[in-house]
Amino acid sequence: MKFPIKGQVLRIFIGADDTLKGKPLYEEIVKKAREINLAGATVFRGIMGFGAASRIHTAKVLRLSEDLPIVVEIVDEPERIDLIIPFLDETVKEGLITRENITVIQYRHNK
Repeated sequence: MKFPIKGQVLRIFIGADDTLKGKPLYEEIVKKAREINLAGATVFRGIMGFGAASRIHTAKVLRLSEDLPIVVEIVDEPERIDLIIPFLDETVKEGLITRENITVIQYRHNK
């Protein structure tokens, strides 16, 4: 069965080298999202990109140690997304966060 609802997607653009207490920041963001029971989170690793400093980050063979772009995407209802914002305000030191209204279509078994 399909269940369309209004929701939001939160995208957090950071670098693969960003850390929190010695652990990858993207992992800590996903753990926090799980801890506060948000609907879902996914991490995407970019193969190339640039940010505010206009420095190119790439995954070319000779440059594997570059700080590759990471996007953490979280989807939930707007008031649930609000719950993770204070954590992000404290932990994201450099990056970009976007927030968009979306229609979420959930597929569930008939059970």
